[in-house]
Amino acid sequence: MKTDIVILAAGKGTRMKSALPKVMHPLAGRPLVKHVVDTASRLALSEQPDIHVVIGHGAETVESYFAGTDVNLVYQLEQLGTGHAVAQALPVMSKDGITLVLYGDVPLTATNSLESLLEKVTPTSMGLLTAIPASSKGYGRIVRDEAGRVTAIVEEKDATDAQRNIKEINTGILAIESRHLHDWLPTLSNSNAQGEYYLTDVIAMAVQAGLTVETVNPNQIEETLGVNNRLQLAELERFYQRQQADVLMTNGASLADPARIDVRGTVTTGQDCDIDINAVFEGTVTLGNNVSIGPNCVFKNCTIGDGTRIEANTVIEDAVIGTSCNVGPFARVRPGTVLEHGAKLGNFVEIKKAHIGKGSKVNHLTYVGDTVMGEGVNIGAGTITCNYDGANKYVTTIHDNVFVGSNSTLVAPVTLNEGAFVGAGSVITKDIPANKLTIGRAKQVTIDSWKRPVKDHK
Repeated sequence: MKTDIVILAAGKGTRMKSALPKVMHPLAGRPLVKHVVDTASRLALSEQPDIHVVIGHGAETVESYFAGTDVNLVYQLEQLGTGHAVAQALPVMSKDGITLVLYGDVPLTATNSLESLLEKVTPTSMGLLTAIPASSKGYGRIVRDEAGRVTAIVEEKDATDAQRNIKEINTGILAIESRHLHDWLPTLSNSNAQGEYYLTDVIAMAVQAGLTVETVNPNQIEETLGVNNRLQLAELERFYQRQQADVLMTNGASLADPARIDVRGTVTTGQDCDIDINAVFEGTVTLGNNVSIGPNCVFKNCTIGDGTRIEANTVIEDAVIGTSCNVGPFARVRPGTVLEHGAKLGNFVEIKKAHIGKGSKVNHLTYVGDTVMGEGVNIGAGTITCNYDGANKYVTTIHDNVFVGSNSTLVAPVTLNEGAFVGAGSVITKDIPANKLTIGRAKQVTIDSWKRPVKDHK
């Protein structure tokens, strides 16, 4: 049976105090609404669902983000309530399938909770996700009869004192045969304290039509929590990150402090990885066995080989680090870099689009860009490759066992042949031969008649 998933994301989010639409605020590096879309896409369904995101405030920003995807955007020009929002999607929803209603500011609902909810939908029943939070203040209450059957949802502003004492609350997340929404949503009334068209009124309509309202409770209350301000966003961020930390530790990684790690993508670890505090992982990151990561490191779309040690305050992006390498501290590895087995990048070294051969060392205060480097090369402190002339970029080729003395400048395009030795302080502008010493310094001159300048005191 076809499933339509309607995600409500049209609200302004005034309490965020931001020009950015609430649902576009990031949690773990992704917009809140993207978490919801991703969860919807992972549901185990017989066929791919149609995902409709109802947008209003800041629609252009959401449009731009989902451009080129399969997400169908539906517009709610006036924010007249949740029932009105879902009704905007009716023209693109099947009448014969099931509809699941989610919320763009409730990012962490688990797939198994939603799958359990969908299982409750039959021709004679619907599914409703409910919860019992520490405080029910501000939520709609679940009203049940003496037999425990759900009869209605009452919003807090419309509730009696007795109903406000009910602990079970409505999360807003529900699943129902779509034909009922096509029949009932156009008949909703806004005769309530808010003057809005409530989706929750569908529950009373279902009961009146003879449907049983089957409820599902999430494993953790955080699955149902929405984001209305930055405090709530930070609380869900920490909850999410603790979940990621638990997965890493379960898979064999040791974390110096599970509360101080940020996973903003996907991390795969081998055995016996050791991760110090404040590591940030973005995109897709793969760590091999016995990888050691120092404090305050950032990784983005990279692979780190077995036995490699990443020292403190290192940033690695779109790079492949081989086995038994040592990188950092304070190294920056930019996109397109490959380090072969046993290579070493030291402190305050920047590497960009360079292939560093087996066992080669770039130890201190050095920039290497657009370079192909062989095995056993030693690059002295303060060396730079001049790969950009202001218009074009050129390659520096350094063959095996080359030694480059400190404070040297390699002006690309240039080739240093096997075993070449470059004297410290050289400026190399031409290819140099193998196994020879090459020095490119200005002649040192001492001026005997020179006098130190003296300030003119006026």
